[in-house]
Order: sequence, then C-alpha cells, then structure tokens
Amino acid sequence: MACAERFNPADLPRVVVICGHYGVGKTNLTLNLARDAQAAGRRVVVIDSDVVNPYFRSSDYAHLLEDEGVSLVAPVFAGSTLDSPSISGQVQTVLAWAARQDASQADALVLIDAGGDDVGVTSLARFREQLRVCDAHVVQVINHARNLTTVPQEACEVMREIEAKLGIASSALINNTHLREETDVDTICAGIAFASEVQSLANLDIWCSCVPRKLEHEQRIVDALSLAGSPEYAVDRLVSFVWE
Repeated sequence: MACAERFNPADLPRVVVICGHYGVGKTNLTLNLARDAQAAGRRVVVIDSDVVNPYFRSSDYAHLLEDEGVSLVAPVFAGSTLDSPSISGQVQTVLAWAARQDASQADALVLIDAGGDDVGVTSLARFREQLRVCDAHVVQVINHARNLTTVPQEACEVMREIEAKLGIASSALINNTHLREETDVDTICAGIAFASEVQSLANLDIWCSCVPRKLEHEQRIVDALSLAGSPEYAVDRLVSFVWE
C-alpha cells in the first residue's frame, strides 16, 4: 500500500503563529505539534495568547504539555478580555530568546496558539516587530467543515482580516478539516480538495493536511493527498469538551 508524504513537526521554523477562524482546531493542532516536535528533540515553548475564548485554550492542557517537557506561557486571566501585564513580559522574553538563537541552537521552537479570527490576534499585534525580528511564520489553519469558512472565498476573507489586524502576512496554510468524532474518509477528502482551492486563491503553500490517526492509512486519503501534493500529518484528539 502506498504511503503519503509525512509532515514532520521537527522541521518547523523557529517561531510559528497558529491563526484561523474560531473552532477550526488550532489548539488541538498546537498540542500535537508541540508534543511531536519535543519528542523529536526540539526545545518547545507554547505561548497561549488566547484571552477571548474560555473553552479551548492550550493553557487548559498545561499538565499534558509539562508531561512532555514542553514549556507553557499562559495568560493569568485566560478566558477574559482583561489584559495581563505578566503574559506581555513573558512573551517578550520568549521572543527575545528565540531571536538570539543561532544556527548552532536551531532546536528552539516557539508555537503561538492565537485566538480565533482577527479579534483573537489583537493581543499579539503589539509584538509584531519582535515577531518580524524572529522571522515568525504566520500559519492559517483552515477547516472546510467549520461554519462561515465552508467555501474558499470565506476562508480567504477571514485570513485577510487576521493579517490586517496582526500586521504580518501569512506564510502558509494547514488543512485541519474535521468533524470531531464524526470525522470520516469523506470529510478528510473533501477538506483536501477544499484546501487546494484555498491555496490557489491565497497563493500560499500547504504545509500539511491533518488526518486522525485512525484514518492515516486509508487509501482514498493517501491518494487524495498525493494528488494535491499535500503532506499528511497524523494527529490525536487531545482537546476535549467541557461536557465530556
């Protein structure tokens, strides 16, 4: 059986800002990337910059990250709209650390889990100059199954709004199409085709398409990924709902 090209989180650039529409799965993606990159030998720091959404934040999974050796920077008032001076200082420190890394210290990796839409990146906008110094890559996460981004034009509109608020252009896309526990082969294949359309409109590379681990060897998915030229990233569902 043929295998799709695999995406390796260990190859991520030094600073990655993970943005996108509300509910596309940014936090679950961030947790998977952090865990896998740390296991591959990177020194990972996750910055939870979401001070808007009280339900899905990387800081809610601090123990999971700590167990894997990942460092976490989180807002003191996570889930509120209050500005926390302490996280501002921590973010500045981490970005300064990332900027100081040279070729001999290429194992450093900072993942920034941004809030949803343009509102969610507001707290990051104050760091745009530091992000530029660090050569931060802004990655837009797209999910064909998410309301208000079901057509490529909508996904691109959300992307442009985020870019305008953050003040930094996007570097790449990550396709994270899913329907939580109802995700099946059809869901993933539709997402891969959707991501190719967004890619054409946005003129951006697709770093990978996320696939639930239980579906990673499905031949239809492998064939769709090969046709689209998109590497596969097998992910686990690490984020749970408050009612589960």
